[in-house]
Amino acid sequence: MSIWDFDKEHELDVESDVLLAPDEVSVDQQQIILYNDEFNTFDFVIESLIKVCKHDPVQAEQCTFLVHYKGKCSVKRGSYEELEPMCTALLERGLTAEIE
Repeated sequence: MSIWDFDKEHELDVESDVLLAPDEVSVDQQQIILYNDEFNTFDFVIESLIKVCKHDPVQAEQCTFLVHYKGKCSVKRGSYEELEPMCTALLERGLTAEIE
């Protein structure tokens, strides 16, 4: 299966180009936006998304490519209380992220 193949269990959020599980899709939640930088490697960003945001490897890889080619990507949605520790952990790892 290619990293670009989508299955029926997931939905592509066309506003942010992120593959989301059905329980993560909601218009009234906040999101973590991850920005591209010139010093973190693809492998490090993928590993960070898996560990911090609990992405599966395919989702982490897709988000990493989107960040690289588009400059930013919504990597997680939820309440501020849920997202704040994740965003802080990404920042502590040297990634550039914010909650919107």
